[in-house]
Amino acid sequence: MQEGIHPNYYETKVTCGCGNSFVTRSTKPELKIDICNACHPFFTGKVKFIDTAGRIDKFKKKFESAGYASLKKGKK
Repeated sequence: MQEGIHPNYYETKVTCGCGNSFVTRSTKPELKIDICNACHPFFTGKVKFIDTAGRIDKFKKKFESAGYASLKKGKK
């Protein structure tokens, strides 16, 4: 490896907003994160789909009649 071009590699303490912390390695000595595997809904099994103001229905309605654009093109 060439000297002076690589960043320093530290033992990094990662702290989550929920209070969970763990040690890993990174180019930064300390990391603060908002969400981790201990509090993320996917890993805890508390997944909820929140349909705010009907966004999912609006999306489905917008694209239900569109189909595939490549099928509507004429052949060359």
